[in-house]
Amino acid sequence: MTNCDVAIIGAGPYGLSATAHLRTVKGLDVHTFGEPMCFWERNMPKGMLLRSGWEASQIADPNHSLTMEDYQAASHTHFSSPVPLDCFMGYGNWYQRQAVPDLDQRKVARVESDAKGFRLILEEGETVFSRRLVVAAGIGSFAWRPPEFADLPSSLASHTSEHRELRSFAGKQVLVIGCGQSALESAALLHECGAHVELVARTRKINWLGGVVSKTIQFSLGPTISKLLYAPTDVGPAGISQIVARPDLVRQLPRPIQDRLRKRSVRPGGARWLVARVRNVGKSLGRFVVCAAPVGERIKVRLDDGSERIIDHVLLGTGYRVDVSKYDFLAPELAQSISRFGGYPRLKEGFESSVPGLHFLGAPGVWSFGPLMQFVVGTHYASRALLRCVAGKAAGGRVRVSEPIVAEAG
Repeated sequence: MTNCDVAIIGAGPYGLSATAHLRTVKGLDVHTFGEPMCFWERNMPKGMLLRSGWEASQIADPNHSLTMEDYQAASHTHFSSPVPLDCFMGYGNWYQRQAVPDLDQRKVARVESDAKGFRLILEEGETVFSRRLVVAAGIGSFAWRPPEFADLPSSLASHTSEHRELRSFAGKQVLVIGCGQSALESAALLHECGAHVELVARTRKINWLGGVVSKTIQFSLGPTISKLLYAPTDVGPAGISQIVARPDLVRQLPRPIQDRLRKRSVRPGGARWLVARVRNVGKSLGRFVVCAAPVGERIKVRLDDGSERIIDHVLLGTGYRVDVSKYDFLAPELAQSISRFGGYPRLKEGFESSVPGLHFLGAPGVWSFGPLMQFVVGTHYASRALLRCVAGKAAGGRVRVSEPIVAEAG
């Protein structure tokens, strides 16, 4: 049996950043499992662009030496904002090679706990014991299918996360459900590859984010006022942006205020550079699907206004609903022992759950630390908070960690 101080499950931005930070603690044995950037590579469509701005797309590292600028210099490549998906994956894979060259890509099949720590049972049967466990396994397990489509085969209705290549829909009639970035960009990509697309969303108006209009408003305010209202994290509207950029502040606010801030910060919407790309996409706004059923090899859907369509496929841009019990590697008894609100774990300082030594990074941290944790930029706060917690306990609380947290600048 292999032993380590900290095991990390996940090799996306949060897992890689956490590893890089924890390895600054002298003598701390950190073992990280996962395929680098696998969700980004397998579950996001080719041609996608990142919604977040340049600074908000940087993966935090302890020495500020693994930035996208550093990657471009090292790889002799050039790209700008909005960042293409393939370029971001290249950056993430380069970050992994620099910071976590010994990444263990074997799959963790099951995690069990006892009073001394955690047993990680690998798919091949080997066991690794760790005193502390950090789960940074991403959102792939949380893809949400509305109940109207729950029993339909994926050949007729699928989630946007199930597709890397959308060109297979060329010439087909596709109904896209949703009005967030994933739905809107998928509709644009489908239209551009020759599919006949209709977008259906409950909202009566699409919420467009950022772009020229936002920059014009910020310019008119002047640089000083603009910096006071907008944090570099690029999450949330004016004023609220500065609050949610400070998770320690968010945690001190009454729960109803936290909930309102989260809803205002992550409302469904699309990047403004998508406006022209979906201009010729059919839209049924203020509508929703009430039932769906197979008709031969096609699917018939009925909307709330009584209108019906028979189409080739429904693509669900319906987002994700966090429920950590859906991580299939967590033993049922361990998953049930985690104190949760809905599916979100209740997390303390350092992103530690009610199970001592068990931490959750990324989207599962949204309920406890705010909407920043839903985005790559959240790595700047999360990795340092985890480091403070683990380093402090490893040294009996005597270790201090500096905090030049870019995500909280303002």
